[in-house]
Amino acid sequence: MPRNRQLVVVGDTLLDTDVEGHAHRLAPDAPAPVLDVTGEHHRPGGAGLAAVLAAAAPHEGPEVPQIVLITALGQGRSDALVRELLAPRVRLLELPLRGTVPEKTRLCAEGRPLLRLDRGGGTVGPMTDEARAALAGAQTILVSDYGRGVAARLRAELAVLAGHTQLVWDPHPKGEPPVPGARLVTPNAEEARALCAEESAEHGAAEEDARRLDEDGPYGHGLRGVALASRWRSMGVAVTLGSQGAVLARPTDETPLYFPALHEAGGDPCGAGDCFAATAAWALAGGALPEEAVQEAVVRSGAFVAGGGVRDRTLWDGAAASPASGLRLTPPTARGTDARELAAEVRARGGTVVATGGCFDLLHAGHVGMLQNARRTGDCLIVCLNSDRSVRRLKGEGRPLTPQADRVSVLAGLDCVDAIAVFDESTPSDLLRELRPHVWVKGGDYGTERLPEADTLEEWGGRVLLLPYLDGRSTTALARRAAGEPAGEPPS
Repeated sequence: MPRNRQLVVVGDTLLDTDVEGHAHRLAPDAPAPVLDVTGEHHRPGGAGLAAVLAAAAPHEGPEVPQIVLITALGQGRSDALVRELLAPRVRLLELPLRGTVPEKTRLCAEGRPLLRLDRGGGTVGPMTDEARAALAGAQTILVSDYGRGVAARLRAELAVLAGHTQLVWDPHPKGEPPVPGARLVTPNAEEARALCAEESAEHGAAEEDARRLDEDGPYGHGLRGVALASRWRSMGVAVTLGSQGAVLARPTDETPLYFPALHEAGGDPCGAGDCFAATAAWALAGGALPEEAVQEAVVRSGAFVAGGGVRDRTLWDGAAASPASGLRLTPPTARGTDARELAAEVRARGGTVVATGGCFDLLHAGHVGMLQNARRTGDCLIVCLNSDRSVRRLKGEGRPLTPQADRVSVLAGLDCVDAIAVFDESTPSDLLRELRPHVWVKGGDYGTERLPEADTLEEWGGRVLLLPYLDGRSTTALARRAAGEPAGEPPS
């Protein structure tokens, strides 16, 4: 990674205020709660929050985060407060603002919002030479667009830079669409659905296409991501799904890549989208691939919410936010033995049946990570396991290295696996027709290819999901290393 990693954040900064208190009674003159105020906290919002979260991102050794924020500020008291909050954390390059910074005030009782008050705003002035120079020298830019005019003012410059600069765009319903060529665009699920519905209505999409773009679940979100990536001519779209994680899609993807959240975070989600975009941009600035950036963003934004979100005082008292490495997962408790009975039972109660398949000859970290993520996508996970004869037919003599009974035993010892079904054929198509899973999960990078099981799944409306796979982990590579030979084959 670069020793001094730099990220330029562009967008609308807000002043967010939480008025905290208790509400134990109603007003005598109206059925409205009375808030007994106990405290008031101010923080930068919008692009300002994204910049602060990028500055607080975990970093290693002597690496120095360099965060530049290009935003518009006026001359009011609220603008002065924003400057004071940002000054210790980021390098601030101001555009003139005719008016005052937008303010959003939340009235909260016992930590829960009762009412929000919005005021302020103005007209963004011209680009400055200092801001233009910062953009020209940037390797990675995050556009945090809240529809208040900064992104629109800089749009021409950003459109030129997108051709040779990593551009991450966090869009807003009130803002303009991303410029073509963005490396990653990060709409949330609600925004993506609304944008696709709007596009279908404007262009009279066929009924079947409109229906597919309105599907629920990770697959439907992925389809909308693919449609938006094509529409925006972006390299990738990461649709954020809150506590469910995110889906990464590219314009030509047959099956988008789904990143489940590590845990269900029940805290205040305010700022989670800013945390996701800032983390993804910061990871890309450090040389990460988009898949790695999205994975890191899912983990950190989940930890951000679980740790208190914008209410976490360590974020504003000078301590860096702790990474999510300490989070522990709660393994699923529901277990089954017969795969067909389990699938029928889960389906009958309205749950989601998830299945995956493979040889699992020498179980390694790539297998385990994929299986754990697969289990998080539904209510049970069934592993379709190639029999010894099936493995031999696919891999040749000398395989499997581990007999079928041992492979079953090892898989059954994983908390994330609910049942195992063995099949003799070269593909699990017949077995899948018996199990009829809602989701068929595969690990790896098959985004531009159609998986052979997809046609079978479509017979009953099932869907295929891809999950990230740990690079360099494979049974063949392990066997070759054990034999003292160079390893070099795709995961198996």
